[in-house]
Amino acid sequence: MASVVSAGSTAQASRSGVHYVQSIEGCLSGVIGEHGLTRAEMDRLLADLEPALARLRADHASGALALLHVPEREADILEAEAALARLGQGARTIVFFGTGGSSLGGQTLAQFAGWQIPGDGLPGQERRPRTRFYDNLDPRSLERALGRLDLATTRFVVISKSGNTAETLVQAIVALDAVKAAGLASEIPRLFLGLTEAAREGVANGLRTLFAAHDIAMLEHDPDIGGRFAGLTNVGLLPALARGLDVRALRAGARAVVEATLEARRPADAPAALGAAVAVGLSRARAVRAQMVIAYADRLAKLSDWHAQLWAESLGKEGMGTLPVGALGPRDQHSQLQYLMDGPREVLVTVLRPRIEGEGPRIDPELAAQAGIPYLAGRTVGDLVAAQARAIPEALASVGRPVRTIDIPRLDEGALGALMMHFMLETILAAHLLGIDPFDQPAVETGKHLARRHLEAG
Repeated sequence: MASVVSAGSTAQASRSGVHYVQSIEGCLSGVIGEHGLTRAEMDRLLADLEPALARLRADHASGALALLHVPEREADILEAEAALARLGQGARTIVFFGTGGSSLGGQTLAQFAGWQIPGDGLPGQERRPRTRFYDNLDPRSLERALGRLDLATTRFVVISKSGNTAETLVQAIVALDAVKAAGLASEIPRLFLGLTEAAREGVANGLRTLFAAHDIAMLEHDPDIGGRFAGLTNVGLLPALARGLDVRALRAGARAVVEATLEARRPADAPAALGAAVAVGLSRARAVRAQMVIAYADRLAKLSDWHAQLWAESLGKEGMGTLPVGALGPRDQHSQLQYLMDGPREVLVTVLRPRIEGEGPRIDPELAAQAGIPYLAGRTVGDLVAAQARAIPEALASVGRPVRTIDIPRLDEGALGALMMHFMLETILAAHLLGIDPFDQPAVETGKHLARRHLEAG
């Protein structure tokens, strides 16, 4: 359970150790002066979260919030493992179709295993089918991909909660057409897998109807968990399993966060509550309009993208919320730091810092001297990146810019599951402070209806 480390810092721990340590000290006036929140302001925000924590406990007890019970599940893991084993027979490539929350959670997990990181990958990745995600509908990309794939050894996983997302349905239809054109129509049930809500009387589901007509197997999407909150359900399990992640450890990390949050005696003892209070408090009282999550590890780059959708779609309503921005370690510290330190005072920076000291290649002393960097002689690449990850929060705080740090002692599946659940609970608690529903997305639905109207009128 969570324990207070020092004022403004909390650790998220489990039986296997501490998953992460969050510090909000760099967001408080005691560290950054007038641009930070005072203790009195934080006390009021945390007091306002007491009913929200009570509501989470009640919803957990009643089962009203399905998200809280996802980490306890086992049956859906077994179903996903069996479905992927069948689908993967003879496969060289697995393509995931879906958009937004139907893809970003899976990408976050797949990248943790090395996907889209050149030269990286868990041991044995070369023996697994390649993994591809097509989450953005682009006519050129889709046409060229289907034209170059060996369709006989390609498998397609199509994910849509409602089953009516036009982009995903188009991807599925075009892929089915390509397979038929290649003379593989009889193989379609073996080449495709769908994931959508269960059939309900009187409710249309285009993906289920389409796949039923082609005798394609389907897994059920939890009807009570929206896409952006579904990364730890079978939506994310399938890509995670495809890349060889330990999904049970992933869920154990998430479960530790749920348990610690529910057991917290007060909001100040819950890391997610502290994060929510800081984000909303700075927005209200200090005109902070954006939150940048900067990860100091390639394997966490997609976590920032996933968080951006979670935060924006859940909280950007009724003129409220802050703009989420994803960033990546040393690369974006070079491209963004000038703005962050000397631009408008409107960004809360969250720094994700895995423990990487001593990791990576060691720097040759003679070559370091020749390059004019003798202070790096004998150091590792991890030593340099870790020093940068420490220096950036210090630099931001020195000029009164709010910064939160999340240190990760061991970057493994448990830590990733814990971070994802932390951000989901933080988002839900921030919504409580803002007085909005974190689970709907009315603006997204408006966009879908207008696009359909243009096509019908065309």
